[in-house]
Amino acid sequence: MSNHSKDKIKKEIIDLLPRSPGVYRFYNGEGKIIYVGKAKNLKSRVSSYFSAPDKLNSKTQVLVGKIADVKYTVVNSEQDALLLENNLIKQYQPRYNILLKDSKTYPWIAVKKEPFPRIITTRRVVRDGSLYFGPYSSASYAHSLVELMQNLFKTRTCNLKLNTKDIEQRKFRECLNKHIGKCSAPCIGKISENEYLQEIEHIKSILRGNVAPLVKEFKTKMFECSSAMEFEQAQNYKEKMEMLNAHYNKSLIVQATLSDIDIFSIVFQQTAKNSSPIQTYNIGSKESTEIKWNAYGNYLRVSGGAVIQVLNLAIKNATEEEKEKVLAQFMIKVYDILKEVNCSPNKEIIVPFLPDSKIVQTAYPSIKEENIHIPLKGDKLALLQLSSRNAREYMLQNLKQEELKNPDGKISIAVKMLKSDLHLEQYPMHIECFDNSNIQGTNPVASCVVFRNGKPSKKDYRKFNIKTVVGANDFASMYEVVTRRYSRLLEEDQPLPQLIVIDGGRGQLDFAYEALAELGLSERIPVIGIAKRLEELIRPGDPNPLFLDKNSPSLRLIMQLRDEAHRFGITFHRSLRSKGQIHSQLDQIKGIGPVAKEKLLKEFKSVKRISEAPKEDLYAVIGKSKGNIVYSFFHNV
Repeated sequence: MSNHSKDKIKKEIIDLLPRSPGVYRFYNGEGKIIYVGKAKNLKSRVSSYFSAPDKLNSKTQVLVGKIADVKYTVVNSEQDALLLENNLIKQYQPRYNILLKDSKTYPWIAVKKEPFPRIITTRRVVRDGSLYFGPYSSASYAHSLVELMQNLFKTRTCNLKLNTKDIEQRKFRECLNKHIGKCSAPCIGKISENEYLQEIEHIKSILRGNVAPLVKEFKTKMFECSSAMEFEQAQNYKEKMEMLNAHYNKSLIVQATLSDIDIFSIVFQQTAKNSSPIQTYNIGSKESTEIKWNAYGNYLRVSGGAVIQVLNLAIKNATEEEKEKVLAQFMIKVYDILKEVNCSPNKEIIVPFLPDSKIVQTAYPSIKEENIHIPLKGDKLALLQLSSRNAREYMLQNLKQEELKNPDGKISIAVKMLKSDLHLEQYPMHIECFDNSNIQGTNPVASCVVFRNGKPSKKDYRKFNIKTVVGANDFASMYEVVTRRYSRLLEEDQPLPQLIVIDGGRGQLDFAYEALAELGLSERIPVIGIAKRLEELIRPGDPNPLFLDKNSPSLRLIMQLRDEAHRFGITFHRSLRSKGQIHSQLDQIKGIGPVAKEKLLKEFKSVKRISEAPKEDLYAVIGKSKGNIVYSFFHNV
């Protein structure tokens, strides 16, 4: 790979990657996958390949030299990344992957369909009516979980073919597990089949995720053992509790309950007629404005319960005004690509909304309308949401790449999306955020941070000492600083922001809005508040909070504003407290003037060091007479 190609990939792809868990794929110049890898942090992991060559081993240097493109898929957890990596390596057999080219599969936990069912681990899913849970990225973990279930419920581990008749005729003998208390011994009738099946139902419930009652019981026993000084047993309960909690990070990438499914999701951009900027389009809305679509789609293919293919496509300058037609065209495009590798549509298709069936069936008559579903709950809905998340990431990556190609006069994605999400009339290129800071009413201050085009403009930051409010009154303090800030901007004829953000709840927002109203600005400047606990946005006069997607650039921008205002305000507040403490202590020493104080602080840096200094050191700085006064003050001499 030339340095130019390497820099291009780094600038246009790697620098735009999300910091999420996922799987990345490297392609060569012929469009073939040459490497598949997993990552806890996609941006960090992929970036490591494009570091200095002397930091890479010889094999990796050869691999990097052949990379022409990078694609990725985001997932919910590291475990899902591991499983998807496994699936894709087996599907594509990339040249530079060697660890998973064999037939290795991940283990499952099976509840066998048989009288007095056993709980076992297996690497093969057999359609024999047994119930499977998993898969698990660690075989040792799966085995330890089965052992935990067996210890809790005393299920059998033997391969005996039990039946009621043979048990009644006493054809079986008790084994060692019965003697040491590890088996309930159904083989000799020590537990009835109904009682045993009730225990199995408890195990199924726990493996499905209903673990809270058992964790609560373990926690109680852990504290009981700890109080009784039985620390080894307490640790045992703690480990069991942690193991159960860790288990319920359920995988979406492989599910034994799923068969062969195609999942399509699509997100849109909207450009209204005669408008320049791009906005995010809400699929559920009904717009009367004439629009042109840009659509970004994601396709996941599930085969044998595992995600084995991932595909992203952009449909640019689409002429259809109906989203149903756009989705139908996207599906056809995907199936046309799959046809080239002799891959036909699966019988079940999952979509976020129904496509135009006439368009789909004209191209692919085998696709029946009744086979296309919109999931409402469960694993299928979770897969659709994962697909939608990848489509959105793909859209954002394309928008960022467009920004890089057009640096002049660009508007950041977050600002564009914030305009759309808040239904603003203009782009909030200039945003100001306010925050109050005080501790038990001391040194009340406020901060105002300014962002321009989604970036901090620190030269425009302002800090305020609260002048008219006594004590800790955040509402009145907010009223004061908003009044002071915008009175001055109006007097000096300075530009006003396009959005004001208040860090606080309904009270602070209402007082800020009242201050703007008295200045005649309440209709000119939109103002919102952000509540800290649920990251919900509140608006004046609207009792219903606004919730934005937690991964959306618009909410991240608002949270960044809030956090920066809090940081700036608390830093200012701490500096005032520190100065106040210094002056209050040194001012109490009679006979020590400003010059002596300055000398002491310059030499010892803090009041604490002054108080700990020996007499001789104090004499050297301010003389013997004053040194004795300072030493006596701090040592009560």
